[in-house]
Amino acid sequence: MVPVITGAAICPPAPLLARKLTGRDPVIPELREACTAVVTRLVRSGPEVIAVVGAARRTAIWPADGRLDLAAFAPALGGRVRGPAPPLPLPLGLGARLLDEAGYRGPRLLRSVGSDEPAAACLRLGAGLRGLGDRVGLLVMADGSARRGVRSPGYQDPRAAAFDAALERAVRGGDLEPLRAMDADLARELLAAGRAAWQVLAGSMSGRVTAAELLFSGAPFGVFYLAAWLPGHPA
Repeated sequence: MVPVITGAAICPPAPLLARKLTGRDPVIPELREACTAVVTRLVRSGPEVIAVVGAARRTAIWPADGRLDLAAFAPALGGRVRGPAPPLPLPLGLGARLLDEAGYRGPRLLRSVGSDEPAAACLRLGAGLRGLGDRVGLLVMADGSARRGVRSPGYQDPRAAAFDAALERAVRGGDLEPLRAMDADLARELLAAGRAAWQVLAGSMSGRVTAAELLFSGAPFGVFYLAAWLPGHPA
């Protein structure tokens, strides 16, 4: 059997996706709905294993049963996560929660990629994910720039809008080649922490992706988020 990427779901590593942090009234409900939709499609694509990928301080594989420590974002929630496994980095923890909420109970690989990893290493890591099994699903937790407005984490940068527009075009059109050539220095200056994860995605899915669907695109709070579904193809 030829290995198959069953599809890739893309969601931002936004803390607001954790319902415990925002209460009953969801913040940006359309983003939550979009992420739920693309992750549900990923689960229904029939993967035998799902790899969750996100940027972090270091490149590593994390325990599949690891969880996000929400107390780090809202101390009022109570004590920190306890157990033999260390708390997951934010992108992986949120990705794991999305899989749980979608009812996924199959094997998963939680893979962080160091924010400073060069493009070549990210692409190789992505290509390696194709060998996890005959049917591999991807959940990529990545966002764009964080300098889209005066209230953004990095204040406003006039280059941010064009950077994010190029990212959106690549995903919307299913042509991931521009992600391979993403300028790491520019991404760092624009606080686009997801750069490494985007390049892992590009390495995992070769060629143009047909029928890509963009369900959310916007820059709330000055950070560019998108949620998308990329149908799979032979690896």
